[in-house]
Amino acid sequence: MSDDWDVVGYVISSRYRVAVLGRLADSPATPSGIADDEDLAVTHVSRALRGLRERELVELLVPEERRKGRVYGITEEGRETWSLIQTQDLLD
Repeated sequence: MSDDWDVVGYVISSRYRVAVLGRLADSPATPSGIADDEDLAVTHVSRALRGLRERELVELLVPEERRKGRVYGITEEGRETWSLIQTQDLLD
């Protein structure tokens, strides 16, 4: 359980990570699609995706080699983390 809180703390310490994970909880999307939907710069979205991916909260749904049209989705771990964030009312 302490690992869960570690991950939750990591996500909620960045509004960009919160926005990206929350957006992907709805449906898979490209970085530019997330940026448009959440009104964020693509650079912030890309950085958030990289960190979330390292913690296995999101995954790339297309081949790694692909540079354009990279679609990301939330993992089961990501969904559980997002659910915990919402049920504990941890968002401002």
